[in-house]
Amino acid sequence: MPKGVLFDLDGTLLDSAPDFIVSLDNLLAKYNQPKLNPEIIRNHVSDGSWKLISLGFNIDMSDNKCAVLREELLAEYESNLLQHGGAFDGIKEMLASLEEDNIPYGIVTNKPLRFAEPILMNEIAFKNCKTLICPDHLDSIKPDPEGILRGCKDLGLHPSECVYVGDHAKDIEAGINAGTQVIACYFGYSLKAGDHSEHILGANHPNELYELISQL
Repeated sequence: MPKGVLFDLDGTLLDSAPDFIVSLDNLLAKYNQPKLNPEIIRNHVSDGSWKLISLGFNIDMSDNKCAVLREELLAEYESNLLQHGGAFDGIKEMLASLEEDNIPYGIVTNKPLRFAEPILMNEIAFKNCKTLICPDHLDSIKPDPEGILRGCKDLGLHPSECVYVGDHAKDIEAGINAGTQVIACYFGYSLKAGDHSEHILGANHPNELYELISQL
């Protein structure tokens, strides 16, 4: 088995979509805008808050209004952290199995520290996370490999000894660029089965992750 595992956060370990759906709905209601279909929001959570505002208000991400509304969305989301979402079913058990095998894990996410840190502090499933790498710590974010390479260093391992697990094309690219093995999460928000080469392992449900990791 790999000697260490690094994970993306949203759509991989954390089902944050329910919190984002409520947050965007509240913001749209504030400005008398119609709600989006929740599945549209879910499918774009991993694309970030800029994308959610663009979709919700039907404006270009380069529009000055988008930046203002995005800050309002982030403030709303901050008040809703873990209020409606949480670790995907099966994640707690999978991480416990890694712990039993003495395989450390960490998180490398494009989610800012102001949101990621409280989530790790308050979601008991993530209590044994050994390192958290956010954009605040880096010069370049995924698909650049910098974050994953730093995560490997924090675990005291060479990238070839680790696997990176994520639900977005940027995650797969970043893992490959870093020199880790990769696993795609098809139960997340972005990737679907068949999106990548048959040589890349993919999990259709969180309870498949431990078995896939153990195959590497």
